[in-house]
Amino acid sequence: MTDKRTIDAYSSRVADYLSVPLPPEQIEARMAFAEAVAEGGHVLDLGAGPGSDSAFLQRQGLRVRAIDATPAFVEHARENGVDAHLGTFDDVTEEAEYDGVYASFSLLHAPRADFPRHLSAIHKALKPEGVFFLGLKLGTGEHRDDLDRRYTYFSQTEIEEALSQTGFTIDWITTGVGAGLAGSYDGFILVLAHA
Repeated sequence: MTDKRTIDAYSSRVADYLSVPLPPEQIEARMAFAEAVAEGGHVLDLGAGPGSDSAFLQRQGLRVRAIDATPAFVEHARENGVDAHLGTFDDVTEEAEYDGVYASFSLLHAPRADFPRHLSAIHKALKPEGVFFLGLKLGTGEHRDDLDRRYTYFSQTEIEEALSQTGFTIDWITTGVGAGLAGSYDGFILVLAHA
């Protein structure tokens, strides 16, 4: 994700972002991901934000590498003991490196046309049977929110088809509604799959 307006929106709101409570569905899904990854497994937190999920996954005994395109988020994550690096979705170039990839509400900032390419890179970066967590907002189209962040919305069917076409097997899906940084209540989907 290299959209400067989106990065700027996050850069000026680190504390606000950290204060947004996770919906219960996401708390449960995060734990399910941690439990699905082999003990001590190597995980990529893709679009890690300020590193809250990375820190949680580390506390579960996983080895976490975090990347995010927002310098202020990376700095905050590092200050809190996370192995965080400045990077974008295009920096996922590893092959069979990770036991899990955690992409929680990050890939929704990528253009729709790039989504299949990013999924393919994630699939390639995972070891065989590696675990993939994906969180996205449900909806249609691409547009900016009230904070000027760029969003791409998908239907559940589109997500299922994209994952299947990339070679993922879906283990479970849950949906819900939650309030985000902009204060709006949006439908979301959480998916656990494996390569």
